Amino acid sequence: MPLPLLVNFIGGAEGPWRVTSQKAVAGPDLSTVPFVRVVEGRVLARPPAGWALQGVTSNERYVERGERVALSNRQEPLGRPDATCAALIPITKSPAWWDLTQDDRRAILETRSRHIAIGLEYLPAIARRLHHGRDIRAEFDFVTWFEFPPEATEEFEDLVGRLRATEEWSYVEREVDIRLARQ
Repeated sequence: MPLPLLVNFIGGAEGPWRVTSQKAVAGPDLSTVPFVRVVEGRVLARPPAGWALQGVTSNERYVERGERVALSNRQEPLGRPDATCAALIPITKSPAWWDLTQDDRRAILETRSRHIAIGLEYLPAIARRLHHGRDIRAEFDFVTWFEFPPEATEEFEDLVGRLRATEEWSYVEREVDIRLARQ
């Protein structure tokens, strides 16, 4: 497994990703910005106007071996030339989620909500990377980054709709959905 990678998502006045929409799905929204930059591997100060979200890549906490193999075999890399659409979705889960044991969270996440199985259905068109914020006491527990070609936009809408309808999402207390297009 590669070492954890610190990733900064900088919302501000410039960047390669233009914000096409932003909405608070649960809890408070972030301030509205026109652009987002993704900076890997270094800590950046908060921009003078906008926001900075941070997370780190980490070990796969809820994935079993067979699921890991399936994900690895189907997952496309980030940064594909045709993937000019993106979604940045930071999420915070409730204290009730974190009070559960690892086994109980796995049961909700996959056995009952089928989070991993649902995600697999949308690969390879939709690439994704999960960043853990809770580990570094960031503003959000998770910051998820998705990239996909424009023709996969309906598939992405279906994916997030299905995930938000699961038991797992009853534990989400804050979620912001930011859609982007590469400049």
